Amino acid sequence: MKRLFFLALAVFAVMGTKAQTADDIINKYIEAMGGKAKLLSIKSVYMEGTSVMQNGAEITQKIWKVDGKLMRREISSAMFNMVSLVTDKEGWNMNQRTNGNFEPMPAEMLATAQLEMDCAGPLVDYAAKGHKVELLGKEDVDGTECWKLKLTLKTGKDITYYFDPKTYYIFRTVTVGGFGGRGGGQGGNMEMKTDYSEYKKTDDGYVFALKVTIVGRGGGLFFEKIEVNKPVDEKVYKPQAL
Repeated sequence: MKRLFFLALAVFAVMGTKAQTADDIINKYIEAMGGKAKLLSIKSVYMEGTSVMQNGAEITQKIWKVDGKLMRREISSAMFNMVSLVTDKEGWNMNQRTNGNFEPMPAEMLATAQLEMDCAGPLVDYAAKGHKVELLGKEDVDGTECWKLKLTLKTGKDITYYFDPKTYYIFRTVTVGGFGGRGGGQGGNMEMKTDYSEYKKTDDGYVFALKVTIVGRGGGLFFEKIEVNKPVDEKVYKPQAL
């Protein structure tokens, strides 16, 4: 009888997992972020934050996004300045540690980076955007039993999402070779784990994670300023220092 009891519990647990679909999880996430209409109303966003690396160096990061048209990220410290600029037509990188010039992005990097121009994020209307999803059940992430979902982008790259089962906010993403949804991205073939926390609703009702931490790389990035749907200066679109 005891064996049958535990077998029944296992069956019910599996059934409970299968009762949830990938779309169920995504819809709950979208609802937690303010709803689909709210997310689709984001036409531009500016984010500014700071982080402190393990060696104590302070880094400032500024991000501009215009939906479907622009993504510009500037990372600066006392030691270096880096800029990544993507439009719907072209992309450039600038690293002051090297020659300080803006150099065109390779085609594969550009195709991936352009997905970061999606202000609502790739999970919203994912199928219409050419992406695919797969629910992978639950997995423990630092003591939280998270829902695990794999998003395969139309470029072929994957993002694995872990959702907090209580709030349905994104708890962690795992990428290989770049792109992190409404967060950041990185090239190469290195696996990158990014944690999102301290979610807060802005005065105009948009929800953002104020702390973004790349696991194993210091204390995290704290966003101190977020502006939604504010005018964006035309010079931000150009491959030049601001």
